[in-house]
Amino acid sequence: MTPIYLDYNATAPLREASHAAMTAALRLTGNASSVHRAGRQARRLIEEAREAVAARIGARPAGVIFTSGGTEANNMALSAFPGRRILASAVEHPSVLKGEIDQIIPVDRDGVVDLAALEQAVSGPPALVSVMLANNETGVIQPIAEIARLARRKGALLHVDAVQAFGKLPVDIEALGADLLSLSAHKIGGPQGVGALIRRDPDLDIAPRAFGGGQEGRHRAGTENVAGIAGFGAAVGELDDIEAEAAHLARLRDLVEESCRAAVPRLVRFGHKVRRLSNTSCFAIPGVPAQTLLMALDLEAVAVSAGSACSSGKLAPSGVLIAMGEEALAGSAIRVSMGWATTKMEIEEFGERFLRVAVHLAAEHSAA
Repeated sequence: MTPIYLDYNATAPLREASHAAMTAALRLTGNASSVHRAGRQARRLIEEAREAVAARIGARPAGVIFTSGGTEANNMALSAFPGRRILASAVEHPSVLKGEIDQIIPVDRDGVVDLAALEQAVSGPPALVSVMLANNETGVIQPIAEIARLARRKGALLHVDAVQAFGKLPVDIEALGADLLSLSAHKIGGPQGVGALIRRDPDLDIAPRAFGGGQEGRHRAGTENVAGIAGFGAAVGELDDIEAEAAHLARLRDLVEESCRAAVPRLVRFGHKVRRLSNTSCFAIPGVPAQTLLMALDLEAVAVSAGSACSSGKLAPSGVLIAMGEEALAGSAIRVSMGWATTKMEIEEFGERFLRVAVHLAAEHSAA
């Protein structure tokens, strides 16, 4: 049975261009902080990747700080301004919500941030607002430009976790109005273990989290991951026509949902009433635990997930859905996410395999 991989929001398959760039970088000898020729060769790869990342999101290269991934980028953003209150939406990634948050901003039943609640919360002492551009579980897209205007009126700074959105929809840091923006390479087909925190204003002074060297503009000490950064830059270079790719994935997502709802009419979708990522579908079969459905699909060689990959192994009820008021279904939701290598044939085959397992499970748990 041919495996079907539909867990791109956890990690995307490595692109060939990234593999090639990393392989070439691994053959280099020099440390990028060394001034001799070997060091300059490594430095050139880092700066070329920095320029590629910056150009893709409308930032200046000097504003790009390479990190070990999206989690570190988020952690760095939250600790960047000691003394500021930290406000975060209730549906943020665990790398934000498990930080020292002063106030959680609620969301509505569709998972969209309550702007009135945010406006009330942001009034007062200086704050840093952290809101993701697109949710990793439901794909719901937040009104970031509006949030940025609100934050600016109140003298707050805005951090945007764009890890899931990057590569799936156009991301422009100026248009969004974000002061800080987090990215991760492996969500777009780059390597795991590398990401970036981008400052819209390169002169924005942020507190470093690592000390001991002058790397990354003295914001992140330690020898850079040259191969990973080169692979990141190469993956960014593969993001040609994002809007056309998004339209293609939207058709596949709709096909997923049509086939799943045909198999189980009582299936419940989340986030579909508002703007969401074209590659993401989150749904539940009432009464069927997510773990049961995931295991059944895994036996059919289908890889999907429940909730954030950073919480995998626990299979606890989705905190995102609980925040959306879906407590009764939070333990049943699974996520199907597609990407650059997904084909229509895979989606059609997924529909057949889902039908084989879901009808039986739905009937079994309905009777129970």
